[in-house]
Amino acid sequence: MRVIGVDPGNAVTGFGVVERSRRLQYVGAGTVRASRAISRPQRLATIYRNLLQVLDRYSPDVMSLERSFVAINVQSAFALGEARAVAMLAAAHRGLDVFEYAPTDVKLSVAGYGRADKRQVKYMVRRTLLLNEGGELADDAADALAIALCHLFQVRMVEASEAQRQRAEQATARPAPITGRI
Repeated sequence: MRVIGVDPGNAVTGFGVVERSRRLQYVGAGTVRASRAISRPQRLATIYRNLLQVLDRYSPDVMSLERSFVAINVQSAFALGEARAVAMLAAAHRGLDVFEYAPTDVKLSVAGYGRADKRQVKYMVRRTLLLNEGGELADDAADALAIALCHLFQVRMVEASEAQRQRAEQATARPAPITGRI
């Protein structure tokens, strides 16, 4: 399974692609930048076009996004919502399901603490994906990788829970009675 995590922003949108086969593998990450010198609709169009190119380049199976949080500044919340909508639209145009996670769930699944700071999350993303500490990794890209990892961890937990349920059912299943004479 290949997941693209997207950390939407109205000027900088981070993306991170992680694949799970036998282990978790880093595929790619980066940022989509739109100049603040252009209008907000033009920035959103730039982000949309670039996200489509990223989706075409990496061919993910699903997209994961951080769920919106309530911001003190309503205008900032609206702008973030617009960037999230652009990411969802790009996913829809490429036929991808979108999964959303609360910021605390992302931090908890990656760093083990729901109130971890950006530095802690970035450190754990690097450790989990065996990324070189000296290599460049933008904060927005690290956040996007954390969102992708969160989805893969959630899928793994659901699979493990389902396997445990099936084992329990098999253990409690009674054999069919034997009929007939011997």
